[in-house]
Amino acid sequence: METHLPRLPFPRPGAFGLPEEFRIFQRAKAPAKVLTATGDEAWLVTRYPDVRSLLADPRLGRAHPAPADAARLTASAVSTAGPVGSYASERADHARYRRRLTPAFSARRIRALRGRTEALLERVLDRMAGLTPPVDLHETLSMPLSLLVICELLGVPYGDHGQFRVLFDDISQTTDFARSTKARQELAAYMRELAERKLRSPGADLISDLVHSGEISLAPPPPGEVAGTDDLAQIAASLLFAGYRTTAIKVDYGVALLLSNDAQLAALRDDPGRAESATEEVLRYSSPDLPILRYAREDVDIAGTPVERGAAVLLSTLAANRDPSVFTAPDTFDISRDPNPHLSFGHGPRLCIGATLARVEIAAAFRMLFARIPSLRIAVPVEELTRRDGVLMGGLSTVPVEW
Repeated sequence: METHLPRLPFPRPGAFGLPEEFRIFQRAKAPAKVLTATGDEAWLVTRYPDVRSLLADPRLGRAHPAPADAARLTASAVSTAGPVGSYASERADHARYRRRLTPAFSARRIRALRGRTEALLERVLDRMAGLTPPVDLHETLSMPLSLLVICELLGVPYGDHGQFRVLFDDISQTTDFARSTKARQELAAYMRELAERKLRSPGADLISDLVHSGEISLAPPPPGEVAGTDDLAQIAASLLFAGYRTTAIKVDYGVALLLSNDAQLAALRDDPGRAESATEEVLRYSSPDLPILRYAREDVDIAGTPVERGAAVLLSTLAANRDPSVFTAPDTFDISRDPNPHLSFGHGPRLCIGATLARVEIAAAFRMLFARIPSLRIAVPVEELTRRDGVLMGGLSTVPVEW
């Protein structure tokens, strides 16, 4: 193995800076051979046109022809860290997965969740306003809101929220595979028990819809096949990452960015209707450190570089969303940026199915937080904000605020 290869993740200058390695790779206009956090070789793609094209390219997938030999992104049991699914049936399985989840994000349900999100946010803000500052925004606003919304969508009872959060935090570990695997197994067991409860007493939630749709069987599987409740665990884990951790991180970043950019915050205060465009800029500016992992399903040429079947291909939305060939002044945070064709929710057939709900939640947080606590300010110099290491999606360690 070429141990001299650059190894992910690359250090970032400050909480919001872009690793210099990405600029070097973009200027080279070709994928770069790197090592993942687990020491496996992979091709890293950083230019916007290449990342966008490859996100929708059917020659790349999440399954691997020889899973035991596949490169891994991190030492986590989460599907985004390594190969997932059947190589032979991947496309059909993905189509079925999307079909199952599409009703959960219908226009009707999003309208209902918009109202519930604002009601839940009002409760969270009431609790936050009663605290003595300074407080950590993540623990008092971003995380509680995201957890309440995703649990409402799934149908997780309020009394189980604490258990759900612990399981998710353990699954997210990128350096402790045993801990992550144990939590994944416990999540599967929890989802099995929850599904059985929903079978007896359904509610207006995603798990109830799935167990009563006929799409998910709770019967013991035939030998060699996967239980339907394992499908539920996969769905729950996917939505937790997309709708809980990711959304909370974006709210953290957005508030920190707005509080450290007086002109941008003033523009939002003057026109709360800018919350939607502010959300898009926060999504662009706060892409995760870790790239999206794909495997080549056949030999493929990427920007003139031959990539062999089975090779890991890493698509960095962090780098693509700061590509100067697409975004003017890409390192400037500008809530009036238009157009803003960021790739934070992906592109093509795997475009994040929960993108609309995430946008609703983040924009509501920006509108309502600054209206409720107009004197809100960051409690430390922005240069002192640090990033969370060792967990998928990263994010800021804390966001101390006061008023």
